[in-house]
Amino acid sequence: MTTQVIVLNGGSSSGKSGIVRCLQEVLPGPWMAFGVDSFVEALPAKLQGSEGGITFAADGGVSVGAEFRALEATWTEGIAAMARAGAGIVVDDVFLGGAASRQRWEKALAGLTVLWVGVRCDAEVAAGREIARGDRVKGMAASQALVVHEGMSYDVEVDTTHTESLECARVIAARVTGAPSPPG
Repeated sequence: MTTQVIVLNGGSSSGKSGIVRCLQEVLPGPWMAFGVDSFVEALPAKLQGSEGGITFAADGGVSVGAEFRALEATWTEGIAAMARAGAGIVVDDVFLGGAASRQRWEKALAGLTVLWVGVRCDAEVAAGREIARGDRVKGMAASQALVVHEGMSYDVEVDTTHTESLECARVIAARVTGAPSPPG
């Protein structure tokens, strides 16, 4: 079965976006990339910082409401529709709800061949990246580093703590293409 969708799950600042860009270079053919950050940026301003939308606590915690969930369901269905129409899709997400977050994607992607990827990074390293980025609430990376993987199982896992995005992308691409994994 040919992989149609690659879903990367990892905490904030774990290196998912870098891996996605590298995957687009190393995978055969064109792959479109969609990330939860772009989804959040696309939300109407009135849903950012509101109870029904998404809020970011001072300690890095994230809460989402019913309107967020409704739009998220539409977004995931749209991504699934593109995959069903023949586009290769890479998704960069943060499963704050662990297995429940994956179940929402599984529902949308039913019938498609999906490669589930866990992107791990030590909390301290992710926190350092968070500071360097300057666009995240301090504490988000550390609070998400482990919780996003609770109750999860993956087809492949990579750890960006000491491994560059390109090497991680090559490991993932090997699973997609059936090629031997690069030596580690």
